[in-house]
Amino acid sequence: MSIVIGVDIGTSGTKALAVDDAGAVKASALAEYPLDSPKPGWAEQDPADWKRAAIEALSNLAQALGAAAKDVKGIGLTGQMHGSVFLDANNNVLRPAILWCDQRTAKQCDDITAKVGADRLIQMVCNPALTGFTAPKILWLRDNEPAAYEKVRKVLLPKDYIRLELTGEFATDVADASGTLLFDVRNRTWHRELMALLDIPADFMPRAFEGPEITGTLNPDVASMTGLPAGIPVIAGGGDQAAGGVGCGIVRPGVISSTVGTSGVVFAFAEKISLDPKGRVHTFCHSVPGKWHVMGVMLSAGGSLRWFRDALCQNEKAVAAETGADPYEYIADAAARVPVGSEGLTFLPYLTGERTPHKDPYARGAFIGLSLRHTRAHMARAVLEGVAFGMRDSLEIIREMGVPIEEVRASGGGARSPFWRQIQTDINNVPLVRINIDEGPAYGAALLAMAGTGLCSSVEEACDATIRVVDSCEPDAERARQYDRWFNEYQSAYKALAPGFRRAAEIV
Repeated sequence: MSIVIGVDIGTSGTKALAVDDAGAVKASALAEYPLDSPKPGWAEQDPADWKRAAIEALSNLAQALGAAAKDVKGIGLTGQMHGSVFLDANNNVLRPAILWCDQRTAKQCDDITAKVGADRLIQMVCNPALTGFTAPKILWLRDNEPAAYEKVRKVLLPKDYIRLELTGEFATDVADASGTLLFDVRNRTWHRELMALLDIPADFMPRAFEGPEITGTLNPDVASMTGLPAGIPVIAGGGDQAAGGVGCGIVRPGVISSTVGTSGVVFAFAEKISLDPKGRVHTFCHSVPGKWHVMGVMLSAGGSLRWFRDALCQNEKAVAAETGADPYEYIADAAARVPVGSEGLTFLPYLTGERTPHKDPYARGAFIGLSLRHTRAHMARAVLEGVAFGMRDSLEIIREMGVPIEEVRASGGGARSPFWRQIQTDINNVPLVRINIDEGPAYGAALLAMAGTGLCSSVEEACDATIRVVDSCEPDAERARQYDRWFNEYQSAYKALAPGFRRAAEIV
């Protein structure tokens, strides 16, 4: 038996997953770390926490595998996208990493767009300048912390910093690189012309590989710390969304995934490059060699429900602690007793700004239409519906682009609740299926390692051998009709409130 490992450097923790050559999960381990927000709209982490967590997770995984640890044939890497790790000439970290959900770079995005031109930028790198992307973070450092910027010699994405620690090699993959705003997505290489326009040195960025390619091997020091054999190949892998797409089997036309984690992602495979001229969704390279994907991202999907749980559901949390149940089950049970549309209560899930379709770092969450009749149960259903409406925003744009939609696969926390799955199904008016795997990007990274080490001949073969549909949720025609009307109200609410969001941000 051969084993591959997927490692996911997530926003809240690092997950390591061991998968055998038949696709069965043999062991998993998780090590957590904090997220710091030193100012409103900022989000940072210490890369040293990622390293500690990666070593801890791999050590615990090796311990769980026991003697089978010697059968590990490869490690695939994935992780949160867009984050910036600034290194000096000695590979020392110069400051905390600025994360994907950080919103401080609105000025730098405006500067990039003004300098390059909005249409030209999309033609060059297939995407507009967004606050989450890496390039504006580099410019922010140059504008605001020039002493640190002068020392920068390399800029790495989160998983690629861990790659450096595991192997000593500077490398990334084409999918993760696509989210930097410095990558020629069409030609799958760094866009040196754009980097020159922005005065960003080309040698800041590491070499980019296709997802299944080998980028280095596990060095002896890390091997001794983790209990894994030295010399294990480390695969390029992918950003968490591309790796998550592989882990859901989104490797052929017509199959789309809808993932509700902290963020929400609608992810579609593209055989050829396909652009939204308005830049509302992202076009990135896929982790499948020579392929692309189209992706809509909302920043606070499951994060909105987690906020609701922590801020307003102390009773549910207390009861769940006593019974050993999941507090989300109590929240969903209460929401299920409320009619479609939450009796006129609408929730905008923009707690950390928004990316798709609005590109608005100033957007904020809101309950609209509150009345004396509304209870906490109404608010719960409004949150569930609001997140699903936000996901539909992305699906509608992908439909406009002519990308085929034959099947939507649900994953993440939003796939676990039958009630929330039905809400998503009715709002999208498309059947929603679940697959046998719900391990997220770490599983996709393991499948990339399977392909990269020759255990399978391709990424597609790895997916075919391991992933299958296990159940389906069908839309209800009457609820779908009602939700069409509420979706229009949801979209209108943002348009009405957007100017006020920006004014409030300026006051803050």
